[in-house]
Amino acid sequence: MRPMLATKTEHVPVGEGWTHEVKWDGVRALTDVRDGVLRMTSRNENTITVAWPELADSPLGDRDLLVDGEVIALNDRGLPDFRTLQERMHVRNARTAARLADAVPAIYMVFDLLRLDGDDLTSRPLLERRELLEGLGLDGSWQVPAGYDDGAMLFDATRQQGLEGVVSKRLTSTYRPGERTPHWRKLAHRHRLSYVVGGWRPQEGTSDRLAALLVGEQTPEGLVYRGRVGSGIGPRQSAVLTGLVADLGRTSSPFADEVPRIDATGTHWLEPVLVVDIDTHGRGYDRLRQPSFQGVRTDLTPEDL
Repeated sequence: MRPMLATKTEHVPVGEGWTHEVKWDGVRALTDVRDGVLRMTSRNENTITVAWPELADSPLGDRDLLVDGEVIALNDRGLPDFRTLQERMHVRNARTAARLADAVPAIYMVFDLLRLDGDDLTSRPLLERRELLEGLGLDGSWQVPAGYDDGAMLFDATRQQGLEGVVSKRLTSTYRPGERTPHWRKLAHRHRLSYVVGGWRPQEGTSDRLAALLVGEQTPEGLVYRGRVGSGIGPRQSAVLTGLVADLGRTSSPFADEVPRIDATGTHWLEPVLVVDIDTHGRGYDRLRQPSFQGVRTDLTPEDL
């Protein structure tokens, strides 16, 4: 079975017919417990049970059930972060999976109940499924995330806390496996923040056409690398930026920490004086997520940040 998917929206829906949940930044997983055997599958129906040994024992023992949820892990800032799971999600060796589970423990946020004790619940409204789910008493490595009546409040709260966003679900909605439905809607946060440019990368196959910037965040420890930004830099923006960085070249990286080789290779390092605005998905992460260049801040200096 493939999970039901949410449709992107521009606004959190309002009204009594909706419930709202945190949008978790993790790995979607369906978990089927049948005849005493537990099996976790991905969105593409691949078996992923071995990757998550700490989640592979149902809190309800051998009780028959099928649940939908998100596997998450927290980064060093205490936020759910997909990148903390990347080393684990493709593991298929039990010994390696156990070692990684000790280093980066995962939590299973179970938000829907699709079958219980042999009873198929997918045709029942979400309100009934949630009531049954909350009555199971899941706790520990399997948890049931809270639902909220006030979507606007949750949207503001998740933005302030640096969480990914909000998923809104119609209380009368049935579960339609594999379908992307307007009865579930998702809205992710975007944040516009200012960063200092420490280098630039040319367009592939050229040596002088600026295609991406390497940017960092001012901290007490110096300029800390936050990522490479290419989206939003079209021909016009490239020409402007090329002129601005022409006299800022230097021979070594200005970043206080090590820039990953994949980003450092081919980079032209710069004196860290140019400030730009970047639109990014989420806050509180070591690296910018889905960053997009928005413009140069001639009114700001690195010291202002």
